[in-house]
Amino acid sequence: MPRVKRGFKARQRRNRLLKAVKGCRSGFRTQIAAAKAALYRGGNYAYRDRKVRKRDFRKLWIIRINAAVRSQGLSYSKFIDGLNKAGIELDRKVLSDMAINDPAAFAKIIAMVS
Repeated sequence: MPRVKRGFKARQRRNRLLKAVKGCRSGFRTQIAAAKAALYRGGNYAYRDRKVRKRDFRKLWIIRINAAVRSQGLSYSKFIDGLNKAGIELDRKVLSDMAINDPAAFAKIIAMVS
């Protein structure tokens, strides 16, 4: 019975790994063990930062809304409280976009809240 050499499948697996780390630098692009470590680490960062991106954008929207609302003489927290009491269900992303691109409509919302 002949021995099993596994050459093709092993090479296929290594080539798939090296293709995945194509943009890396130095040994991370050519050495199998380093490439595997870089790929796992990159995957962990990607997973973590998909969550961080959501936090960062929410922070940005809040900062923009706060700046626009304060120019009208109101604080962010009172503005959000007023939105809830008035029953206006616009999320922070939309409010931020309105504050930048459509200040007149945003001013009307502020008037409805105060």
